[in-house]
Amino acid sequence: MERMDVIQPSRLVAACLDGEPYAIETLVRQYENGVFRLALSIVGDSSEANEITQETFISALRSLPAYQEKKSFKAWLYTIALNHSRTVLRKRKSIARLGVVLTAIFKIDHQKQVLPEEAVIQNEKEAVLWQSLNQLDEKFRTVVVLRYFHELSIAEISEILSVNEGTIHSRLHSGREKLRDALDDLDGE
Repeated sequence: MERMDVIQPSRLVAACLDGEPYAIETLVRQYENGVFRLALSIVGDSSEANEITQETFISALRSLPAYQEKKSFKAWLYTIALNHSRTVLRKRKSIARLGVVLTAIFKIDHQKQVLPEEAVIQNEKEAVLWQSLNQLDEKFRTVVVLRYFHELSIAEISEILSVNEGTIHSRLHSGREKLRDALDDLDGE
């Protein structure tokens, strides 16, 4: 049974195509936060992420008649968002702020009282992690961001990037290794 606030994508798509007035608004409300978070994690700027979110839904609604249910709606929509995000990155040619934005959004609140020395060490590790994430090649960084910050499955990432699942596993492994090496370097100092 469907919850009132979450409607199955196939029903939403059909309702949008039938011109039902509530359908577009419901579709946007149901997916806008995820699309925005994806765009923000890629471009690192909330105003650009807002624009990408709007462009994503405009593109998706225009392309809705061509949508085929072979691909999950979420993966299809995220593919559009990712493509718009990449366009912004190509225009801007700078992703230095990605780490700062991701740190601000996904910073984990510590439940226990942390000693000042531990806080400094943790901040250094986070800085190295985000710096290392920013230095990863886009193909590794994108897979790591989609998997660990958006909690997408390997299959969904495969659909979004149009790359086979084995390649996604390989890129995740390589990305994790590069990040682990960066943190090991910090521990070794």
